[in-house]
Amino acid sequence: MIIYNANISTMSQAGEFYGYVQIENEKITAVSPGTPSTISPDDMNAGGSLLLPGFIDAHTHLGIIENGIDFEGDDCNESTDPFTPHLRAIDGINPFDCCFEEARLSGVTTAMVSPGSANACGGVMAIMKTAGQIVDEMCIGTAMKFALGENPKNVYRDRDEMPVTRMATAAVIREGLYKAQRYQLELDYVENDSDEHLPEYDAKSEALLPLLERDIKAHFHCHRADDICTAVRIAEEFRLDFVIIHGTEGYQIAEYLAKKNVPVIAGPILCDRCKPEMQNLTIQNPAKLQAAGVRTALCTDHPVIPIQYLSETAALAVKGGMKDTEALYAITAGAAEILGIEERVGRIAVGMDADLQLYRGNPLELQNDPWLVMIDGKIVVQN
Repeated sequence: MIIYNANISTMSQAGEFYGYVQIENEKITAVSPGTPSTISPDDMNAGGSLLLPGFIDAHTHLGIIENGIDFEGDDCNESTDPFTPHLRAIDGINPFDCCFEEARLSGVTTAMVSPGSANACGGVMAIMKTAGQIVDEMCIGTAMKFALGENPKNVYRDRDEMPVTRMATAAVIREGLYKAQRYQLELDYVENDSDEHLPEYDAKSEALLPLLERDIKAHFHCHRADDICTAVRIAEEFRLDFVIIHGTEGYQIAEYLAKKNVPVIAGPILCDRCKPEMQNLTIQNPAKLQAAGVRTALCTDHPVIPIQYLSETAALAVKGGMKDTEALYAITAGAAEILGIEERVGRIAVGMDADLQLYRGNPLELQNDPWLVMIDGKIVVQN
């Protein structure tokens, strides 16, 4: 299939041009200026529409907190143990939640789905496409969720259990990571000495091994600047590949984050200051981070902000000082790079997944939705 007569914004060094994209077997096989040499009846005339990569919401609770359902549909927080790295978001996501369709209708083709922030470690996150019926087939990556600040404090204060302070939250994380390091050493020792027995299986430590080996990233929920610094401290101590989620006060320490090369998934910004650690929320945060040289993506934190308003979040970031191109980059290629999935999604280039969308107007204007959305080369929205 070929999409031709399109104004293509590649979100790559190739820039923007009028041309066409060829799709075969779920992948992009050609991207070129001009018009194709031959056109078949199965090809699509974009009619001069803007062709973009599918949007990426870099932090959500899509499908793990179901739309309009209370306890029965809320599988986000296992708030009975403050350290639960062995839990997997894919075991709690309902891909039939109607919000997946709302995501597709607004051009969001990939979302990071996370356990909640009640625990110091919430479990394994899932990066997934927004089309499909089987979560395992939709998932294209993982990460490990940690949380600092008010959320763990408030949950376990009510239970009169540790952690009820920021010190204790950090200590719980360190203890779990040190145990996993020790577990790995024991496994390595057994591997090098056939006479030794394997250590007793530890599900929590086992789940953390890919993180310690830097095969997956750590995502730290932080709003306040001091919590962000704690996340940096812990990540450096254990040599983690890590990301800051929310980063509400990131602009206060933007130069520090840039120096440390710490990426931030900023958001939600289309919301009220609903708790004390968000009292310094400003729509200027993403622009200030980006201007300081911090790699920045945007998120809705769905259902805090419904996922279909990701483009409105980007528009609000523009109002706060970002350029249109920077805001679109933050929900396409920039988000993909921070999540570690840039070889598959976020750009229009040969070899990438055919996750594409077409607009007749500015995608950052409220009234504009894509008239065509494609995921893995299959049309999922066409108006």
